[in-house]
Amino acid sequence: MTTHDVEIAIIGAGFSGLGAAIKLTQEGVEDYVLLDRGQDFGGTWRDNVYPGAACDVPSHLYSYSFAMNPEWSRSYSHQPEIHRYINKVADEHGIGEKSLFGSDVTHAEWNEDLGRWEIDYTRDGEAHSLTARTLVGGVGPLCEPNLPDIEGIEGFQGKMVHTARWDEGYDFAGKRVAVIGTGASAIQVVPQLGRVVGHMDVYQRTAPWIIPRNERPYLGLENWAFKNIPGFQSAIRGGIYSFNEIVAAGMTYAPKALKPVEILSRGNIFKGIRDPKLREAVTPKFAVGCKRILKSNEWYPTLDQDNVELVTDGIARVTETGIVTKDGTERDVDVIVIATGFHVTDSPVFDTIVGVGGKSLSEVWAVDGMQAYKGSFIHGFPNLMLLIGPSTGLGHTSMVYMIESQLNYLVDYVRKTRSRGIVRVDVKKSVQDAFNRSLQDNLKKSVWVNGGCASWYKDEHGNITVLWPGFTFNFRNQTRSFDVAAYDVKTADEFVAPADEADEPAAADA
Repeated sequence: MTTHDVEIAIIGAGFSGLGAAIKLTQEGVEDYVLLDRGQDFGGTWRDNVYPGAACDVPSHLYSYSFAMNPEWSRSYSHQPEIHRYINKVADEHGIGEKSLFGSDVTHAEWNEDLGRWEIDYTRDGEAHSLTARTLVGGVGPLCEPNLPDIEGIEGFQGKMVHTARWDEGYDFAGKRVAVIGTGASAIQVVPQLGRVVGHMDVYQRTAPWIIPRNERPYLGLENWAFKNIPGFQSAIRGGIYSFNEIVAAGMTYAPKALKPVEILSRGNIFKGIRDPKLREAVTPKFAVGCKRILKSNEWYPTLDQDNVELVTDGIARVTETGIVTKDGTERDVDVIVIATGFHVTDSPVFDTIVGVGGKSLSEVWAVDGMQAYKGSFIHGFPNLMLLIGPSTGLGHTSMVYMIESQLNYLVDYVRKTRSRGIVRVDVKKSVQDAFNRSLQDNLKKSVWVNGGCASWYKDEHGNITVLWPGFTFNFRNQTRSFDVAAYDVKTADEFVAPADEADEPAAADA
C-alpha cells in the first residue's frame, strides 16, 4: 500500500470536481489531487452513454461562466458534446496532471489526532491511501444507479441494463424490450429504442409532466457571433438565466402561476397521442412542477406506436423470462432496461465518509435527514466540503450556476483559513440547524410540498432536502464569502497534535 499527503483531496471529476480543481489552481493552490473511478473527466456525462442522452438545460447555460463554449452545435447539447467540452476545459487548464483516474475511493475518515482526512482508494487492483487537510466531495447526486426493489429481478435470465451503465455493444434490433421507469432518462432512451426494437413495454408508475423540447441546430452565423461579437454569448446566457428564475418563483412561492406550463404540456400530449385512453393514462394527476418537468418532442409519439405498449399496472414480480404485473398478466421479454434514476437521498457514497466519533454521513443523516450548511459543510465532519450537497438541487435551471456559487465559497474558505492559520473548521450545530429550519420554512408554500406527488426530492422523513427554494442568485449571494463566524475553528497553534517520534510532549493549547 502506498500513501502520501496533500493539502486538499477532491473526489469526482465531473463539473463540480473539475471546477474545484480549476478554481484552486487559479488561486495558486498546487498541493491537491483529484481522484475519480473513471478514466477521464465528465462524471455523469461520461458514464451515461445510453442512446438519446442529452441535457434539458440550454447549452449556453449548461457550461462554466469562465469557459463559455461558442462552438455548441445545438441549443440543447447531447452527451457526447458535453463530455468533449468538459475534457477540453480540463486540458486547457492542465488539470489532468493533478488527477488520478481509475481510483475508486472506498473509505474516507476524519482523524482528530492528525487533523486530517485519511482516504483509502483502489487503483489498478492495488490499495492506496492518502491524507488531506481538506476533503472536497464532488461526487454529485447522480452517480450511484438506483435498482428497483422488485421480487425476482436477480433471477431474470435475459439481458438487463441500467441506463447509467449502458452496454453499447448490445444490439436491440428486433428484441422484445421492457423499460421500467418514465423519468428523465426513460423519455430520452425510449424513443431511440422504439425505432429498432420488435416490441417494447414501458412500465409507468407515475406519469410525468412533459413540455416540448425547443431544440434546434445553431447556424454557422450564430456560432461566428458567439465567438466574435463581445458580450453576445454572455447576453444570451443572461437572458436564459433570467427567464428560468421566473419559473423558480412560481415553484417556490406561487405554484398556481405555473398553469401555462401545464397547458403547454397538455398540448404536447394532445399533439403526440391519438388514442384518448392513452392520453388519459399519460396525463399526470399532480401539480406541474411537483416532480421534475421533462422536455421531449418524441416521447408521446413513441408511446403511440404500434410496437409500443404503455403498462400502468404495477409490477408484481420478475420471472426468468419476463415481468408479471399485479393484474396477473405476464409479458415475456428479451431485455429489461432499468431507467429508475439514482440514489440521491440514500447514496452508498454516504456510508464511506466517516466524521467525528466514527459516524458516517449515512448514520448522521438517518436521524435528522440530509442536512448541511449552505449545501457545503456538515457539523461533525471537519474540513469536509460537499459540492452539490443537500438543498442545492434545482428544478428549473442549470446546476452549473450552483456549482460555481459553491466554488466561490470553497476558494474563500481556502483563502481565509490560510491567511489566518486555521487548520480545522466545523460548522456550528446551531448555525446548521437554523439554516435548515429557514429552508423548510421557505418551502412551505412550494409545489414540491403541496403538489400532491411523491418524488426523489423528498427523503424518508418527508422533508425536501434536495432542492434549493427560491432564486439561485440568493444562493450566490450567500456563498460569496466564507463566513468564519459560523464555524468552530482551530488555528495551528491551538490544534493539539500527537507526540512525534521522539516522544516529545504535544504543544499545549494556546
